[in-house]
Amino acid sequence: MIAAMDVVGNPSSVHAEGRAAKALMERARAQVAAALGADGADIVFTGSATEGAALACAGRNLHCSEVEHDAVTSWCKTDLPTNDAGRVSVSHPRYCALQLANSETGVMQDLPQGLAVSDLTQAFGKVPLSFNWLGVDAGLISAHKLGGPKGIGAVALRQGLDLAPQIKGGGQEMGRRAGTENLIGIAGFGAAAEAAARDLANGVWEEIGQFRNILERALSVHAKDTIFVGKEVARLPNTLCLIAPGWKGETQVMQMDLAGFAISAGSACSSGKVRASRVLKAMGYDEAMAASAIRISIGPGVSEDMVLRFADTWAKQYNRHRARHA
Repeated sequence: MIAAMDVVGNPSSVHAEGRAAKALMERARAQVAAALGADGADIVFTGSATEGAALACAGRNLHCSEVEHDAVTSWCKTDLPTNDAGRVSVSHPRYCALQLANSETGVMQDLPQGLAVSDLTQAFGKVPLSFNWLGVDAGLISAHKLGGPKGIGAVALRQGLDLAPQIKGGGQEMGRRAGTENLIGIAGFGAAAEAAARDLANGVWEEIGQFRNILERALSVHAKDTIFVGKEVARLPNTLCLIAPGWKGETQVMQMDLAGFAISAGSACSSGKVRASRVLKAMGYDEAMAASAIRISIGPGVSEDMVLRFADTWAKQYNRHRARHA
């Protein structure tokens, strides 16, 4: 990204400086495509996966479930059924949007062939993935979910798919997204995608999955009534969603933050307030249970010692909560 700052040309210009910028952008496009297993697909850079959802979903009359990200539910009818494990039933994939992995629970879906849209944002870079094998029309991805810069995303499109642009103007991004491209962010996206593919091949995320399991076992010893959401199905290796009945998630977040650990609860809206997860409610948990959930994410650089230190710190806070409410 620092090197890209010195490339002053506009990728749409035909002079030498423009061609240099274009070459840098196309290199990043190839890096993203290779990491995503999307050779031959159209990689359209956007400002975010949220913008990508607008491009992929707008005007298509699609259906989805309540476990999808707000960026997708905003464009779709949320009438697909969800079971208590967070799995979604899809009868007509051609008219549906279905995420590969959920951001709150880590629960992974079995994607049917011919799906209209799949949100791949959480899974990309963390699990083996090939867009071409999935057989979906459009896949949403974002750089910051795999260690890249914020403010840059992309949509992988089945080659030749005709979608109406949501941002109109010039003919950038194969006529799908107008506006001068964010060359610095795109360069960072390409580098992050390449690095993520390398980490995946080297077993980094397998090790992270082992740490997640160690953490889960340690927490279950300390708190017998804790519910580990989605434990019975395939999940992302880095995500652990747990419910400690009667202990509000936002309280857990604040107490763990004071102890030096960053976790999340529910989903934060623009005002900064926390609301009970509609994902968990769609899975059958009531308001009180959903409000007692937290999400713990583990990434590269985390060690087993750190995981066990987290478990010990959380357990002390849990026991204090139980003592106060005994």
